[in-house]
Amino acid sequence: MGQCIFIVGGARSGKSDFALELAEKMLPSEKYFLATCPVFDRTDLDMAVRVDKHKESRQGRGWQTVEEEVDLCQAVANLPEAAVVLIDCLTLWVNNLLHQKGLGSVNEDEIELHIEKLFELCSKRSGDVFLVSGEVGCGVIPENALARRFRDLVGRCNQTAGRSADTVFMVTCGIPVKIKGP
Repeated sequence: MGQCIFIVGGARSGKSDFALELAEKMLPSEKYFLATCPVFDRTDLDMAVRVDKHKESRQGRGWQTVEEEVDLCQAVANLPEAAVVLIDCLTLWVNNLLHQKGLGSVNEDEIELHIEKLFELCSKRSGDVFLVSGEVGCGVIPENALARRFRDLVGRCNQTAGRSADTVFMVTCGIPVKIKGP
């Protein structure tokens, strides 16, 4: 069976680069990058540049990109069983669930069930699965209710992912630190 490796870190911590490098060390196999960033208005130049940089970082490295904003379980189920899968990122996925289902309809218990279901599916695969998420609990308390709700939902997602993963890395200042696993 493959392993589930959870990589968490703050914005610009180097978590995505570390995840790519670590995933590429796995035995030669198909590699799929499951992108959760929603299709956005191309007039948001900052986000367009960020997405383009992420895509450029994978060029020529054998990654096939699959874009899925909400249904990660279905997307993973559709991929070859032995493939290496990198899901980047759970933070945007939580954002997408909030946007799709409405701000008041997603709670921490629902997020926990979603992520548990995803890890259950991933743990049955023969290929390794890498999941990336932003650490949102180390900053100041947001001043508005929506931002606090988002932070709390991502926090619950990350707790559940950390508990469910075989291995967990925290990346800070570009340095990965293993906090769980063999």
